[in-house]
Amino acid sequence: MHPTSIRLPQPVKDRLEQLAIRRSDTPSAVAVRLIDEGLRMTDHPGIVFHDSRAHGRVAALVGGPDVAEVIDVLTGLDATGDARVTETAEWFGIHPSRVRVALGYYTAFQDEIDRQIDLRRREAAELRGRYDAEQALLE
Repeated sequence: MHPTSIRLPQPVKDRLEQLAIRRSDTPSAVAVRLIDEGLRMTDHPGIVFHDSRAHGRVAALVGGPDVAEVIDVLTGLDATGDARVTETAEWFGIHPSRVRVALGYYTAFQDEIDRQIDLRRREAAELRGRYDAEQALLE
C-alpha cells in the first residue's frame, strides 16, 4: 500500500465513515474498495458491484447475473465463437453484447472470477450432497 492524501467534503467523509461503521471496516479500507470498484466500472461499462451473502462483493452485469455465472455458463457450452456468446445470452435472456461485457471484465480479472466460479461449484456440490443424503433418509 502507498499512502495517498485526499481531501473529502465533510458530507462525503461523514457518509464514508457511516458506511465503514455499518460494514465493520475502516474508512480507509472502504474508500479503497469504492475507488477500485469505481475504476473497474469506468473501464468496463455495464459492470456493477453488489454484496452477495454467499460470495462477498461480486461483479455483475447491470440489472443482470453475476459475471462469474455468465462465464461459468459460457465455458460449459459446446458451441464456439459467436455461437457460444449467443447461446449464453439466450440462457440468461440477455443481449449478446452483455455477455461480451462479462467477457471483457473476465479477461481483465480472470483470477478473481475463476475463484468465484470454483467456490460456487464447490458450494453446489456440497448442497447436492446434503440433498442426496436427506433424500436417502426419506426413502
